[in-house]
Amino acid sequence: MRAWEVTGSARRRDRIQLVTRRIPTPEPHELLVRVEVCGVCRTDLHVADGDLPSRRPAVVPGHEAVGHVVQVGAAVSRFAIGDRVGIAWLRHTCGECRWCRIGSENLCTGALFTGWDADGGYAEYATVPAAYGYRVPHGLASEQAAPLLCAGIIGYRSLLRAALPPGGRLGIYGFGASAHLTAQIAIAQGAEVHVLTRGEGARRLALALGAASAGHWGADPPVPLDAAIVFAPVGDIVPSALAALDRGGSLVLAGIHLSEVPPLDYQRHLFHEKRLTSVTANTRADGEELLRLAVALPVRAEVTTFPFDAADQALDSLAGGTVAGVAVLRMLQE
Repeated sequence: MRAWEVTGSARRRDRIQLVTRRIPTPEPHELLVRVEVCGVCRTDLHVADGDLPSRRPAVVPGHEAVGHVVQVGAAVSRFAIGDRVGIAWLRHTCGECRWCRIGSENLCTGALFTGWDADGGYAEYATVPAAYGYRVPHGLASEQAAPLLCAGIIGYRSLLRAALPPGGRLGIYGFGASAHLTAQIAIAQGAEVHVLTRGEGARRLALALGAASAGHWGADPPVPLDAAIVFAPVGDIVPSALAALDRGGSLVLAGIHLSEVPPLDYQRHLFHEKRLTSVTANTRADGEELLRLAVALPVRAEVTTFPFDAADQALDSLAGGTVAGVAVLRMLQE
């Protein structure tokens, strides 16, 4: 099979390379999936560029894959050949640590992740433990389902942690893959959404999706915010986002990677019971809930499709901020 692997090159234009590998053999508890599409996530960029420390040399990135099961391990009963399955970031948890025991498996100390610890979806075939695969709803096209498997899930978990009151004012900093999906959920649930992002095209998209305002992230929102989510991996945004919160407001940091946060002033940024929190991965329950919501609301991703052979170009476009919405790789099926 053909697959893209991380090179570890310091020259970012060579961050991944196309290679030929054997089709993987699933373990007894795993599924072998023929990949149809795979979303291009900013975390893939962090893995390929070394922002996240390497855990597996020459790993195949990609953790927003959708395809059909072509082989099931001997111990699998949950899925059958032909089922459409989603492969997401969270791949394994121990089930025994204190976090797993209280239902916070996203904080598991032994967690493993697709496209970081194990090969992911930038390939014609991929494996996934059956317990961590998602059944894709019939009403959801594969290209729409793929970005939900990370961008969507992380955004949804961020929205939950924001503790936004009904009809509240939500600020969204950065407006890429995750943010544009989260905004749709928040607006559908009655929130007043204010977007702050550097890209003019992203601001236009935000307004088209129903945001109440859209400005540059260096500006202040037009109203005090009840909650805000920072999706951009830029620590410099944190003080201004905290300052934009109303009393009792919450700021959620949604990224797996964030540049250095400048010093905070207690009176200006944190007083009046403001809250600052982060998001770490997701639980499987988050994913199941989000897939149900995506069909019911509905949520629709703005998709830019790249052919499988252009995965390196897709990552370059993501790094350059030229992708509106989400980028999705489409495999060439025989």
